[in-house]
Amino acid sequence: MADFNVDKQTFDYIRGYTIDLDMKTGRSKRKETSRRYLSQMKGMFSDDTAYEKKLQEEGDALVYEFHEMGVPEHPGDLAFGCSITYPGKVGDEYYMTKGHFHTIIDTAEVYYCLGGHGYMLMESPEGDWLAHELTPGKALYVPKRYAHRSVNVDAKEPLLTFFVFRADAGHDYGTIESKGYRKLLVEKEGQPAIVDNPKW
Repeated sequence: MADFNVDKQTFDYIRGYTIDLDMKTGRSKRKETSRRYLSQMKGMFSDDTAYEKKLQEEGDALVYEFHEMGVPEHPGDLAFGCSITYPGKVGDEYYMTKGHFHTIIDTAEVYYCLGGHGYMLMESPEGDWLAHELTPGKALYVPKRYAHRSVNVDAKEPLLTFFVFRADAGHDYGTIESKGYRKLLVEKEGQPAIVDNPKW
């Protein structure tokens, strides 16, 4: 079967388009992901000594990937893609995304878990926090005003999520880079656990 009355333009933000997103890998044959390596995560993990040791002994591992589709940053448009967070730890702290607030802080976001096992760690500027477990088939609503970070707690499989949010929302990584989250997801006795961030 084929599309009807569809232009051949790859990403048509005027009339719409389709794109392949592999349900097992989160990747697309038509759009490369952006990648974040361990060297780009300096200061994100609480144990700086464990971070430097891992970087020296195991090299610059790929921590996560995500799609940037190039959606016009206009009100009314939607940004979407997949996020792929790989298994691994720095000390006892699981691999995670940097996490961010939206520049337009009154912006919500929706995630749908395609594969793996993880959590979405969320925090408001006022200090409220929560961590929602993510398993395949779960959809998550991240409310406005909450920073959010994907954390992979599976030792073998990547955490795959599909996301969508308003395209003009922007990303505020700086707040997280400067202070981190109040809480951390770490492994304790083989299980995920929440602890206070000693850097706060």
